[in-house]
Amino acid sequence: MSTSDDGYGGDYTSPTGQTRTRLPENEGDSYGSGRRSRSGLSSRNLIAVVGVVVLLIAAIAFANRGSSTGPAADTADGAPGKGPAARPTAPTGTDPVTGRNGTIAAGFAKTEQGAQSAAANYAVALGSSDMFDDQKRHRIVSTIMAPSVVGTLQKDLDHAYATDARKAVGLKPDGSTPAGLTFISRTIPIGTKSTAYAGDEATVDVWCTGLLGMAGTGSTRPVTTTWFTITMKLTWTGKDWKAVSQTQKNGPAPVSGDVPASGAKEIAGAVEGFGGFTYAR
Repeated sequence: MSTSDDGYGGDYTSPTGQTRTRLPENEGDSYGSGRRSRSGLSSRNLIAVVGVVVLLIAAIAFANRGSSTGPAADTADGAPGKGPAARPTAPTGTDPVTGRNGTIAAGFAKTEQGAQSAAANYAVALGSSDMFDDQKRHRIVSTIMAPSVVGTLQKDLDHAYATDARKAVGLKPDGSTPAGLTFISRTIPIGTKSTAYAGDEATVDVWCTGLLGMAGTGSTRPVTTTWFTITMKLTWTGKDWKAVSQTQKNGPAPVSGDVPASGAKEIAGAVEGFGGFTYAR
């Protein structure tokens, strides 16, 4: 696939710096059927790319069954700690992006907000179940990564998915799902912020939650939620923002609520029935 030349429809700026989220044109746009080196993502980071597969799932399961922890500690004088001012999520009245390259939004504005929007949408693609299909993964990487890193990254990911990644989540060696089960891998951005921006280069943090696991009777890897922050470095290629590298760290994670876990059939139906989003800052 080639990146859409539709563009973003002019410079996209928001005087309020607000965030908005726009539904895709159809339910299948973002859900079709989760990441560190100077030249791309190394195979060591692959498990992070696919959604913090084994260790984090075990850690979250343990934490959810153990004692709950309270909210983040206050400062020494008892006052809540202060961080950077948050930018509220609200419609801006401006479409975030007008182009599309397959299921991935394209044509982001060459602005700080455009870079944040690109990073959020690229995080969704890298955390999707499509990454476990060879052909779909190749299209994703070619679409969202800078040309200078695509070749090396494709080789690293081909090797990693052929061995560790699929086995870790319970898929068959060819990437198919065992009979009677539904494989779920979805990344959902909560918010974004720029940590560096200078014309043709940007670094964006994307705070995410995610779903990962197998839904179905007898599954040994039930669907669980994860919380993580992705740091994505992007470069402007002349037409759009492209990712150069990506790293990931755990959290911030909220205290788990008291909502009873749904059955496997209900979870599978929800993920298949609810389409994803196109994200914009």
